[in-house]
Order: sequence, then structure tokens, then C-alpha cells
Amino acid sequence: MRDTTKELELEQLPGISELTVFDRFKNAKVGAIPLPTYLVMSAIIIASAYLGELPVNMLGGFAVILSLGWLLGGIGASIPGLKNFGGSAILSLMVPSIMVFMNVFNQNTLDAANMLMREANFLYFYIACLVCGSILGMHRKILVQGLIRMIIPMAVAMIAALIVGTSVGTLLGLGFEHTLFYIVTPIIAGGIGEGILPLSLGYSAITGIPSGELVGQLIPATIIGNFFAIICSGILNRLGEKYPEKSGKGQLIKFGGDDDMADAMQEDKSPLDIKLMGAGVLTACTLFIAGGLLERLTGFPGPVLMILIAATIKYLSLSPKDVEKGSKQLYKFVSGNFTFPLMVGLGLLYIPLKDVVGMLSWQYFVVVISVVLTVVLTGFFVGGKMNMNPIEAAIVTACQSGMGGTGDVAILSASNRMNLMPFAQVATRLGGAITVISMTSLLRFLFEQHKKTKTRRKRVCSL
Repeated sequence: MRDTTKELELEQLPGISELTVFDRFKNAKVGAIPLPTYLVMSAIIIASAYLGELPVNMLGGFAVILSLGWLLGGIGASIPGLKNFGGSAILSLMVPSIMVFMNVFNQNTLDAANMLMREANFLYFYIACLVCGSILGMHRKILVQGLIRMIIPMAVAMIAALIVGTSVGTLLGLGFEHTLFYIVTPIIAGGIGEGILPLSLGYSAITGIPSGELVGQLIPATIIGNFFAIICSGILNRLGEKYPEKSGKGQLIKFGGDDDMADAMQEDKSPLDIKLMGAGVLTACTLFIAGGLLERLTGFPGPVLMILIAATIKYLSLSPKDVEKGSKQLYKFVSGNFTFPLMVGLGLLYIPLKDVVGMLSWQYFVVVISVVLTVVLTGFFVGGKMNMNPIEAAIVTACQSGMGGTGDVAILSASNRMNLMPFAQVATRLGGAITVISMTSLLRFLFEQHKKTKTRRKRVCSL
């Protein structure tokens, strides 16, 4: 039976071919804001910035990053081809960096963005909300069963990628430590929000280098790795069509029935609860503070420990359901509205174009490609040995080399396997958390050893 109601509604509206230029202009949106309204708002912000009257506080900072982030994110999502390769994230990061390089922004604009991103530590708030919401909002069944089934291929892929990538980089003259910590690790760290940002904070706490400088050094590897992971995903999809015995057509485990985790994949469609979101804010802040307290006891970076605390709480079911629900709703709100604006802030302040371009070389690309291929091939062969469909296992492990949640969507959509999202989340978020924790620990150890070596040399020289 046809949907006659929908047909009647469509008859009452002008057809696409009948829409005038003015109608298209009026109906277009930037984010959730109608284009005409957005242009008025942007004109006010631009005029204020031009006159040097933009408030150098959180209000001025939000005005800058939100107006640019929603615009660039929307453009990146609408460009054919590019939208399937993380176009929104790429444009939001690189366009502001290019504009800064070309001196498009005056100091007033940069000061406002700096106030929000650095002095007000919006970066920390974003990280806390993302980590808290993604882990506490994850279905426990996914956390338990998915982790059990993916832990071996995920761990093997991570170790193999670290060994192969570092070896290739060292052989090509990029240096052992530089390759390991600044090229290989960012690729498999779980994206920008959950990986690069906590990683930069951890590196900063150990080395004393400002986190902003570190972000600019770490992000290129993540972006390029995501690009090659998407290509590999598309190739795997074609391979699955050619060799159906290697593919589960979207099913990871070769078992059916109770093992498909269909209930866990169902999205919570309940309406947003403002009070619960408020509880999510407090929870995120508390977890971040708890990570800071444990940092004093353990010496490990607080943002990294926050990830571990959240995973432990979820695994042991220690948090009330309302708190978990509020945390997930907060995660959706923050990630849906502030991800691309945050990347604009990163592009404005943390990605000096000269430094990024100067880092790229054919050796750099070879290392990144070797890491992605290693992760994919490991998932294919190891997953196949563990009663998993090799194609699906390879696609899931490929998500380890993507840009977090954005990368998961791009990689899975390229292979037409969006139903693997729960497993991709386990590989990306938990695998990334393991990478961040283990590599910051290793860096701390090596950094302390270097300090001891320098001290011994000074003593020898003094004698």
C-alpha cells in the first residue's frame, strides 16, 4: 500500500525543479541554523572582529569556532568523494590553518579563540565529555563480548603495527623514537578526540612540550592513516564480493542467533533529558578530576587514567543507568555540535601549516601505509583463525587506524558494513585507550632513562 499522505504533502510543496534560487537560499542551513540567519550572525561576528571589538572570552571564542566549524563541516560533508574520506574533519582542520598562514585573521580573533581553547581549557571539557559518554554510554554487552572476541586480533594488530611501522621508519632514516611516538602511535590511538588529544596531554606532562605543539605534530599521521584505511575498506568490500567464502556479509562472528548482539546494536531513541545531561556534565567533570588525583599517586597523565576509570566503572556496572544515559546524551550533544568547531580551534592555534607540511615526505607516507596495511592484514588472518569472517575482522581492525568515531563511519560506510559499528567502537575506543596508556608509559620510561643518562654523563665530565 502506497503512502498517500506523503504523496499529498509532496504535491503541496514546490518540486525540486520548481524551487527558485531564493527558495533554495531560504531553505539551506548551516548546521541547524537557516542560511539567511547564519549570514546575519556571521556578519555581526566578522564586523566585530574587524573592528577589534570581539570579546576576548568564551563568548567571543565560541562565536569564532562555531561559525567556522559548522560552515566547514557542512561543506566537507557535501563535497562528492571528499565526504567519504573525512572531508568535514579535514576542511575544519586545514582551512583555518591555511587562513592563519595567509594572515586572514587579526589578533583580536586569535585572542578570542585562544581564550576559549587554551585559557578556558575547552579542550579538556571536550575530552572529558567524549570519554565519559562514549564508554559509559556503550552497551555493556558490547564492552564484554566485543572486547573478548576482538581483544586478540586488536592486540596483535596493535603490536604488529608498532613493530612494522617503527622498523620501516627507522630503516628509512626517520629515527626510532620519532617514528614510534609521533607517526605510528597517533595512527592507532583512536582518533583525535579520544586519542590525539589525551596523547598530546600525556606527552606534554612527560616532556614539558606544550600540548598545542604536540597536537600539530600528531594529527597529520591520523588524517593520512584514516585516508588509507578507507581505501583498504573499499578494497576489502570488493574482495568479499569476489570471494564470498571469506565474507560474512556484515556478520563478524561465524555464529548466528544469540551471538549477533542485535539487541546491543539498537540505538536509544528516547528523547533528550536536560537534567540527565546535567548529570552527565558532573560525571565527566568528576572523572576528569579523579584522573588528576590518581596522577598524583601513579605519575601517569590524568586524562589517560580517566579513560581507564570510565572503562572500569562500566565493566563493573558501578554507575546508575540514569547517569550512563545522561553521559551518553551529553556525548551526543557535544560531539554533534562541537567536534568540527573544536577542530577549527585546533587548526587556528595548534596546526602551524609550515610545520605540518615540513613533516610530510615520501618516507612519512610509506610508514603510514605500512601501519595501515599491517593492521588490516593482521585482522584478516588472525580473525580468520578465531572463527571470525576474515573480511569483517579486517574491516574492524582497520578502524584502529581511523579518526575515531568519524573514521569508523567513513571506513564502515566505504565497505557497506555499518552494522559492525559496535565492534568498531570497541576496536577504536578501547584499542585506542590501550595504545595511549601503554605508549605514554613507554615514553615516560624512556624519558626518565634519557635523564639518568644525561646526569651520568655530566658527572663523568665533571670528574
